[in-house]
Amino acid sequence: MITAGRGELSRIGVVVCHGFTGSPESMRPWAEHLAAAGFAVNMPLLPGHGTSWEELSRTPWQQWYTGIEAAYFELSSRCDKVFIAGLSMGGALALRLAEHHPVAGLALVNPGLTAADPRAKLAGLLRHVVKSVPAIGNDIIKPGMEEHAYPRTPVAAVHQLNLLFKDTTKNLNLVTAPTILFRSSVDHVVPDSSVTAIKAGITSPDLRIVPLSRSYHVATLDHDAEKIFTESESFFREIAGV
Repeated sequence: MITAGRGELSRIGVVVCHGFTGSPESMRPWAEHLAAAGFAVNMPLLPGHGTSWEELSRTPWQQWYTGIEAAYFELSSRCDKVFIAGLSMGGALALRLAEHHPVAGLALVNPGLTAADPRAKLAGLLRHVVKSVPAIGNDIIKPGMEEHAYPRTPVAAVHQLNLLFKDTTKNLNLVTAPTILFRSSVDHVVPDSSVTAIKAGITSPDLRIVPLSRSYHVATLDHDAEKIFTESESFFREIAGV
């Protein structure tokens, strides 16, 4: 999904990035809200996603990053400022992007830099004997919502996820952009240690934590979705001065 933007917000871009094993469907309502407000929006499908878990198992994390970076470059070519909005692993990719490029600001929803499942740390070894494990998708309270995540989680890709987390965490001090972080009180995918690492690591003078009391991990499709949409829009407008 790519929109041109309109009015006073036409020169303000937002990259909207989905999470691990997920799809842009988890972010579509947020992207559509921002586009309707007038922002220029680019919502990429990350490499290895939207096809099969087997393909994801063959995709290195650097290709995921290239996907969000290409969206950033596309918006930068036509916008004065570019913000990054990321869910879960999309939050990790957004942070890494902010480590290497002058993004205007970050809006993160349950961003992942650590995993709740203790077996994830062993993925580098387990990938040689176990191809996949049960899916992690659709951690949502609201009935009838579907993020269209893979039905299985490839262990080889979890190993790549660990490598992304490690690479991103070591350079968090380079993140100086204003950041708003939406955090669910109950999240079965990303533990609180991820938020702790972000709070301890980034050097942004403007970090805002917004609690979400009525949503699980995929909060962009849950009961607190409108809160995320409206408060992120206000945050982008404030930082951009429009």
